[in-house]
Amino acid sequence: MLALWSDPRQRTQNPRTSKRKGLTMDLKISGKSAIVTGGTRGIGRAIVEAFLAEGANVAFCARSASEVAEAEESLASKGRALGTVLDVRDATSLSAWVDATVAEFGTIDMVVSSVSALAIPDTEENWYESFNVDMMGTVNLSKLVIPHLEMSDVASLISISSVSGREADFASGPYGTMKTAIIGYMAGLALSLADKGIRVNTVSPGNTYHEDGVWPGIETNDPELFSFALGLNPTGRMGTPAETAASVVFLSSPLSSRTSGANLLIDGALTRGIQF
Repeated sequence: MLALWSDPRQRTQNPRTSKRKGLTMDLKISGKSAIVTGGTRGIGRAIVEAFLAEGANVAFCARSASEVAEAEESLASKGRALGTVLDVRDATSLSAWVDATVAEFGTIDMVVSSVSALAIPDTEENWYESFNVDMMGTVNLSKLVIPHLEMSDVASLISISSVSGREADFASGPYGTMKTAIIGYMAGLALSLADKGIRVNTVSPGNTYHEDGVWPGIETNDPELFSFALGLNPTGRMGTPAETAASVVFLSSPLSSRTSGANLLIDGALTRGIQF
C-alpha cells in the first residue's frame, strides 16, 4: 500500500533523507502487470518494490546478472517479480523481454522507463552513451509496449527524466540534454496516444541520495559540489528513491486517470521555474 505521509515537515537527523510513517490507500492495481527498466537499484528498484507493495506483478531488467539475481531473491517474498539480464541498447533483446513478459503475465498495464547511463561529464563517449541508453532506451521500449498497452484498461507509460532536463545545471551536458529530449518525446506521445486510452507522463526527480547513486561519490570526492547541491534544496535535504517511487506508482494507477502529458517534479521545491 502507498504511504501517505502524515506530517510532511517531520525530519530525521540525516540532512539528506527523511522517513515518515503514515496512512495507506488502495491504488487499485493489484493483479495488474508492470515492467520497469533499470530495476535493481536506486529509484528503479524502489519503483519495483512500490508496485509489488500494491499487489502488481512486476518484470524488471538490468545489465548486471549479479544485481538481477540479488533483486529477485530479495523481492521473492514481496510478490511476483521477474528479473531479466538486459542491456536496453540491444533493441532485439528488449523486444524479446517485452514478449516474454506478456507470455508470463498475460498483459502489460504499466510501464516505467527508469534506466539511465548517468553519463554527466561532457565527453563524446558520454553523448553517445546518453543517447543510446536514456533516449533510445525510452523510445524503443515505448514502441514495443504500446500495442500491449492498447489492450489494457489502466494503460500508463512513464519515463524518468530529471530536474536537469528542465533547468540548466551542472549536469546540462549529455545527461541533461537527453533528459530534456525525453520530456518532449513523452509529451508528444501523450497527445498521439490519448485516443487509445494510454496515459503518458514524465517524472523528474531532484537530487536523490542513495548508496548506489552518484551523490555518495560526489560527497566523498567533491565535497564542495555536494555541499552546494545540498544547499540548493529548500527542504534542507535530498530526496529518497522511495519518495519518487510513491509518486510514480500513484501516477501509474487509475486514481490518476485524468493525468497525461505531465512532467511531474519530485524535487522538494528545488527548481524555481514556473510551469505554465
